[in-house]
Amino acid sequence: MPGRALDGRRILVGVTGGIAAYKTAFLVRILTEAGADVQVVMTPTAARFVGPDTFAALTHHPVHSDLFDRTDVVLHVRLAHEADVAVVAPATANALARLALGLADDLMTSALLEATCPLVVAPAMHSGMWNHPATEAHVQTLRERGVVVVDPGEGRLAAGDEGVGRMAEPEEIAAAVTLALSKGGGGRDLAGRTVLVTAGPTHEPIDPVRYLGNRSTGRMGFALATEAARRGANVVLVTGPVALADPPGVGVVRVETSEEMTREVLDRYAEADAVVMAAAVADWRPAQFSSTKLKKEGGAPDLPLERTADILASLGKRKERQVLVGFAAETADDPTDEGRRKLTEKNLDLLVANRVGAPGTGFGSETNEAAILAARGDDVPLRRWAKAELARAVWDRVAGLMPALEARHG
Repeated sequence: MPGRALDGRRILVGVTGGIAAYKTAFLVRILTEAGADVQVVMTPTAARFVGPDTFAALTHHPVHSDLFDRTDVVLHVRLAHEADVAVVAPATANALARLALGLADDLMTSALLEATCPLVVAPAMHSGMWNHPATEAHVQTLRERGVVVVDPGEGRLAAGDEGVGRMAEPEEIAAAVTLALSKGGGGRDLAGRTVLVTAGPTHEPIDPVRYLGNRSTGRMGFALATEAARRGANVVLVTGPVALADPPGVGVVRVETSEEMTREVLDRYAEADAVVMAAAVADWRPAQFSSTKLKKEGGAPDLPLERTADILASLGKRKERQVLVGFAAETADDPTDEGRRKLTEKNLDLLVANRVGAPGTGFGSETNEAAILAARGDDVPLRRWAKAELARAVWDRVAGLMPALEARHG
């Protein structure tokens, strides 16, 4: 597979209990070297053939095999919603039957039943099992549902005889995965577009060692930038201080203060087709900066504050052809009323009303509880999302708005 053709793509690899599982390690290496972010799920019997540590070393992610490996999230739902494509290799006769029948009796089948992304299966079994009418019927059912079946080849089998049933070579399976991605949801619908994303907090200095800040970690903004790059956009990410690595294929501008973020965003606004402001920009900053450390012996300092610039409102006033998306963090049980007010007042196309403060969601977590509000009224109600899933939903909406804006201003 030439170059890094899978940069930023998220691939869920299911490994089942067949001798061909050793070849899946080569498949995972091919996918990761092509730039994919690979998450491996193993059935309990798969570990009899290849140890999970092998896949963990190749992917730099823990390998999951049990529905309750993670009790802080609904693991099979998170795995399903974060995947751009899923592949089962090897797919045993038993796995094909469970997938065709819609069974969900382990982590892998539960995740795949929940998933809406493209699915590739690479069967591997003895010839008699492959040619059995039951297996043939299950494979036909999967094909009719749009599953990509990479047929097994002929050759030496585990029992020592020759015949059809050998799992396809890793290179062939990787090519099928790449093709499935090119035809899957989202595709490259942002190709040729320039998008600007903001992320993280801002730090407003009080003295050389202290600042006003907030709990934002930047994960949501980085998920948005990663998804836009995957869909072909030219992405500029302006981020406050965060402990996250630069997303692949994204131009990253790192800032510290709200003033710096304002300058960088406004300087780039005219060139952008879409702007998604996911940063948690400070609303206030100290009116004065102390050039020396404030000493506690002097008592609590008098710390007058002043308002920072409202970047989103400034963009709304300047908006011409751009699609403009805001994020609003609210602690109310229902953040949509306040979100609707901001959507209108700031002249936005979309606003993600994000409920924060609840356990397991919002700042620092892997999920957001959010509604997507739209100026034209076709809202997405409040629900819990994996951040990668919410990023996909936002760009789906943005991509749908861009042609309409071109017709209006073009």
